[in-house]
Amino acid sequence: MYYAERDQHPATFFKRTTAAMRFPDPRAANYGDIVALGGNLQPANLVSAYRRGIFPWPVEGCPLPWFCPRERAIVEWGDLHVPRRVARLRRQSPFHFTIDAAFPRVVVNCALVPRPGENGTWITKEVFEAYCELHRLGHAHSVEAWEGDELVGGTYGVDAGGAFSGESMFYLRPNASKLALLFLLEHLHSRGLDWLDVQVITPHVERLGAKLIPREAFLDRLTRALERGLELFPREALQYHST
Repeated sequence: MYYAERDQHPATFFKRTTAAMRFPDPRAANYGDIVALGGNLQPANLVSAYRRGIFPWPVEGCPLPWFCPRERAIVEWGDLHVPRRVARLRRQSPFHFTIDAAFPRVVVNCALVPRPGENGTWITKEVFEAYCELHRLGHAHSVEAWEGDELVGGTYGVDAGGAFSGESMFYLRPNASKLALLFLLEHLHSRGLDWLDVQVITPHVERLGAKLIPREAFLDRLTRALERGLELFPREALQYHST
């Protein structure tokens, strides 16, 4: 997949290549949420995509789609809403949390644990391997919720270089994924970032205060965040526990 001239349809890029991909400017995408098709999930392509506000979302039987939705879902720290039941559960602290202690297990559970109203998963073997490699390189991170020694919830996503894009979450105990997401938000806030990209609205994140903003506004926000160069996951912050 090669550089997209302004207003080119994403179908122009029906092509598989091992070369590094040069993504189109999402601001010039006039054909919907998909801004490019094809290419592969090598780490350099993923890092380049996320830094432009683009993420892959595999669809079986189709060339790899790369998305930058016309309306983007984010959670702002100032808009965060914690339902009473979740707030009470957080105070009671039934779980403890880690960062990057079990990244592959979190991704596997996100792929395998059923979600109400959803059938199947976009997390293929290729996606799993790609994001585990991205994690090994320090660009992808996870939060784990534990009940004793049992992993009962978690979430993972990608650090684009000072902005964080959440990818997926799972739970095996009620509210475990919500609490893991809150833990992530608190961590990001402690590092100076006051918002989280959650890509698309789901009932799960909407209840926490997620909202949709136009693509242009999201890209402006992303640019400002990357210019700050925040170190969201310094080495000393990894694999620590919440008490």
